[in-house]
Formats: sequence, C-alpha cells, structure tokens
Amino acid sequence: MSGHSKFANIKHKKEKNDAAKGKIFTILGREIAVAVKSGGPEPATNSRLRDVIAKAKSNNMPNDTIERSIKKAAGNLDGVNYESITYEGYGPKGVAVIVEVLTDNKNRSAANVRSAFTKGGGNMGTTGCVSFMFDQKGQIMIEKDSDVDKDNLETVAIEAGAEDISEEDEGYEIITAPEDFSTVREAIENAKIEMAEASITMIPQTYTTLSDEDDIKKMNRLLSLLEDDDDVKNVFHNWDE
Repeated sequence: MSGHSKFANIKHKKEKNDAAKGKIFTILGREIAVAVKSGGPEPATNSRLRDVIAKAKSNNMPNDTIERSIKKAAGNLDGVNYESITYEGYGPKGVAVIVEVLTDNKNRSAANVRSAFTKGGGNMGTTGCVSFMFDQKGQIMIEKDSDVDKDNLETVAIEAGAEDISEEDEGYEIITAPEDFSTVREAIENAKIEMAEASITMIPQTYTTLSDEDDIKKMNRLLSLLEDDDDVKNVFHNWDE
C-alpha cells in the first residue's frame, strides 16, 4: 500500500495480524502463479518470478511457502486464470485512488471495489480519471542499520540504473524507471543489502490533505474495505496522512 509516509507504511505492514498476513500471502501466491505461467518456474530464467519472490520475502513469506507456491503453480498451468485489473476513483474531497486487483472473477471484484468507494464517501471513476496524477516507478526501500554503507548503496544503485536516491530519517528510498527495476533490485540483492520493500508503485505528483474528521473517517473506511478484499493487490492514493 502506498501513501505519503513510506516507512510508516512498511512498519504498519509488518505489524499486521495473522489474518492480514494470510491475505497478503494469498495475493503473493496468485502473483507467483501468474509469473510462473508467463515465464516458467525457474527464477534464474524468469525475472518476473524473481521480482515476486523478492516481494514475498520482504513481506516475511517463509521460503518453504514460496517454494510450495512455485511448485503448485508449475503443476497447475491449465488451472485457474487470474486477471490483473486496475480501477480508479475518488475518495472524500477528491482524493485520488488507484486499486489494482488480481482476480478470477472480475464481476465480483468490480462490485466489491465499487461498494468500497461508495461506503468510503467516494465514487469509482473511469479508466484514466486519476492515473495521470501519478508516476509509475520502481521503488526500493532500505531501512537504516549498521550494515548499510550509504556510499556503497549509492554506487551500486546508480551503476545499475537508479534514477534517484533519497535519504530519510528511517532509511533510503531508491527510485527507478519501471523497466530498470529488476536490474537495480538484483544489483542491491547481490550486494547483500537487505531491502525492506521492493515493488513497482504509483507515486503521487501532488498530495491532498483532509482536515474534516468525517472525511478522514470515510477515507480510512475506504482504505480498510479495500485492504480487506482478498482480490485487491495494491491500493495507491494521494492522501497526505
């Protein structure tokens, strides 16, 4: 999930309860299935699968669970087909929201996402209504600790093709073009630098502030309903929390 407070979101994700972790693992399992179906079960020859595995590890998915998911997907290539769909809309006061789902039933997903927007005081819009307000980028987050050498990190990332590296109180944010994400991520991984998060994301160009308590409650309800939906993979928004 992406908002303005990057490292706070990572901490929030790691502290989620078992039910929420189960939902995250379900989505990751689907992403692994899609990756295996598109490029095979061998990470060495399937960069998309390597990226999903890295994402799974950053979400604390156990290695044996990852391996089982790959084997299951490899033995079920003619099984359930998951479809990636993106919905766009508005939260309270016009907050821009993008919802990515991975589903085997697009009618169910569309109905659930539309209901979440309605209950959260917003409305679902048409394709492209808010996506122009975001930039699609690769984003890698690295938390500060004694093992991270800033100069080495910058050298590795820039030589691999990173667009930008910024330092915050809690860590470093590395931004890449989407097409360079895998190369940069793998360079950092090969340098034995631990990543807290690594994914393709949608970064808002501007942010919207909510000051009314009722609007804040509605926005939190919208995000909560979407996060609880088993089909929802990612939610991006420009609410300045």
